[in-house]
Amino acid sequence: MKIYTKTGDAGQTGLFGGQRVAKDALRVQAYGTADECNAVVGLARAAGLDPGLDAILAIVQNQLFVVGADLATPGESANIPRVGDEEVLFLEQWIDTLEAELEPLRQFILPGGTPGAAQLHLARTTCRRAERWAVSLAHEEPISPNVLTYLNRLSDFLFVAARAANARAGTPDVPWVSPRLAGK
Repeated sequence: MKIYTKTGDAGQTGLFGGQRVAKDALRVQAYGTADECNAVVGLARAAGLDPGLDAILAIVQNQLFVVGADLATPGESANIPRVGDEEVLFLEQWIDTLEAELEPLRQFILPGGTPGAAQLHLARTTCRRAERWAVSLAHEEPISPNVLTYLNRLSDFLFVAARAANARAGTPDVPWVSPRLAGK
């Protein structure tokens, strides 16, 4: 199979099911940003995270592929996996598990710490952008109901995972210093 098809040269792409849409359509923005989030999670994994956290993130990357396929498929399709309650529950359970090993937050933190944690914070913000595109899409067309819940929960998970990456590496989170307190 060739990697290039030349069918997108005029600024259109095909959705699952064959429908052609502009490459800047809301649906394409949503699944494209979910794909971008997946790439940033891969970048964080390449930074050498704790093996346990890396294994969880490998599952998340596979789930993000399902999110992308779900968003790229308007309407019903028996051949396309959809995001379900199980994926949301998976994230919630890992959020709770990871939070149990962390010190409670007492102030805002900045993205940073270890390279892997900083990249997980970048993945979190990319996930939030995917969520915003998915919300915009949902205003225009029906989407799978669990996609928005999954993306919302994933950004929470990525925040906690970034904190866990720092904690497991023995690196403190980077505290935000209020400008009002900076001079004191």
